[in-house]
Amino acid sequence: MSSRFSLVRRMASWETRLDELDARATLMTERGFSAVRYRGPGTELEVGLIEGARWIAGRETTKRGRDFVANLPTEEVFTTPHRLRVAGTVRSTFPLSLRGTIVRGLDLRIEDGRVVDVRAETGADAVREEMATDEGASFLGEVALVDGDSRVRKTGIVFYDTLFDENAACHIAWGQGIKAALDGGENMTDEELAERGYNDSVVHTDFMIGGPEVTVLGVEQGGAEVPIIEDDVWVLP
Repeated sequence: MSSRFSLVRRMASWETRLDELDARATLMTERGFSAVRYRGPGTELEVGLIEGARWIAGRETTKRGRDFVANLPTEEVFTTPHRLRVAGTVRSTFPLSLRGTIVRGLDLRIEDGRVVDVRAETGADAVREEMATDEGASFLGEVALVDGDSRVRKTGIVFYDTLFDENAACHIAWGQGIKAALDGGENMTDEELAERGYNDSVVHTDFMIGGPEVTVLGVEQGGAEVPIIEDDVWVLP
């Protein structure tokens, strides 16, 4: 009985967290920011967003109307950025396991959406090789927000598995974008998606760029900055 009660409590806890993430995704969509800026040691990055794109959390709904969560744990809210409207420098805050190589201290420089310089303490060649896979592999396909309240972060464990580690901190991904972030995106032609700013690729690799020293700001259409995450705390009202 106690085991069943414990399971019910854990399920209820996750439902509460999923409600919080859904609320954040809705808020981000409603705010309609034109870009998200990251500032921290080695990071001065602006990620332009696709106009009208929505933010998504981990809970999804089947065609029959049933809620489900494809990946647990989940701590992120995310969207797909405009492939050409990304610029600046960004430094990883967690190691990345990439095709059998551990990438540490990754630094990227991005111009007009494309990664133009890759440096790392270890594993830089593995990153360069993957980014050479196709035309879209060196552009971004995802931008995600995670704060310090993440259960994955609180474990203090680096899992060296991106499905877990991406839920420990804000992250971005090079490669394929997220069609579900665009209304009707799954039914758009390649030409229509490209016109919206969607990035297409056969790869999609997340790496972590957030943490206590990284501030995340939303950029309004008029250029004003609005704090989203400060000191690892979600502060967007």
